[in-house]
Amino acid sequence: MHLLCVTGPPAVGKMTVGRAVCDLTGFRLFHNHMSIEPLLGVYDFGTPSFRRINTMIRREVIAESVVADLPGLVFTFAIDLDHPGDLAHLRELVAPVEAADVPIDVVELYAPQDVRLAREGGADRMDHKRSKRDVEWARSHVLDLESRARFNTDPVRDGEQLLPPHRHLRLDNDHGDARATAERVVTELGLPRR
Repeated sequence: MHLLCVTGPPAVGKMTVGRAVCDLTGFRLFHNHMSIEPLLGVYDFGTPSFRRINTMIRREVIAESVVADLPGLVFTFAIDLDHPGDLAHLRELVAPVEAADVPIDVVELYAPQDVRLAREGGADRMDHKRSKRDVEWARSHVLDLESRARFNTDPVRDGEQLLPPHRHLRLDNDHGDARATAERVVTELGLPRR
């Protein structure tokens, strides 16, 4: 088992790159919206009930991946780096994996905002993220989130990482070639191939 955490801002390509990594490695994909979308039919996004159940689902899926002895799990998410609660939440989610002494790596994707806004409405997002089907709303949502949160580390700060002491790979994903990005992830982290 190996946990690969893929993070970055909205529409940076976390799910698409995650899927490409899974194609190369045989890992399983647990993308951000796999827990979000089912809950939106019952709870409003961000309400206490939504957050509690979303956290429970994520915690259980990640913990069970160790017990199920999966070859690996790719977990995608967005995190506000300036919000201590978000970082603590991430630590809570990966705690069972750390306790099992399973390898954990973090891949952080970044791309310019205009590139990410243009990705809203793309087939992958429309197919897997019902909440993003109103493209104008989705673009507005990205702008709103980014006015209130910081989703990428600062490349100038030495050693800023999300989950020290785990390896942290920061990659530019503005070219939109998920397969090429996934190849870099697998090669640079030395992940096993199928």
